Amino acid sequence: MTWTDTTLSRLRETTGRSGGARRLVVELLGRQDCCLSAQEIHDSLRDAGGRVGTASVYRALDGMDELGLVQRVDLGDGVARYEPVHDEGHHHHHLVCDDCGKVEPFEDPGLESAIERVAGGRGYSVAAHDVVLRGACEDCRQHRD
Repeated sequence: MTWTDTTLSRLRETTGRSGGARRLVVELLGRQDCCLSAQEIHDSLRDAGGRVGTASVYRALDGMDELGLVQRVDLGDGVARYEPVHDEGHHHHHLVCDDCGKVEPFEDPGLESAIERVAGGRGYSVAAHDVVLRGACEDCRQHRD
């Protein structure tokens, strides 16, 4: 089962409803490779012809967040972003361009090992972590030079 199928099923079981707006939000998130803000979700749905209000997007995200189906991501700019939480524990971190605002996901097994080693060496058991690297993307760096 995909994240989208699992999420829609859990929402139906929990609320007894399968609203159109919620379905559109879930399906959009299921196709993304990185986090999106509520406004970005709303804009994408509207651009694709969906008739979904901003309040409906926020309600859908809040409901999924309460059930642990999405992760709220804070990139330090005051805008909450959301991405799917996968049962198998798969996750990624983020590169953020301070110039254009571009956000890119990245994975690094060595970084994951280092986090576990540091936490374990200090007696911690890590339940969750998020790494955000800030700087300038390749396009913005080229425009500076």
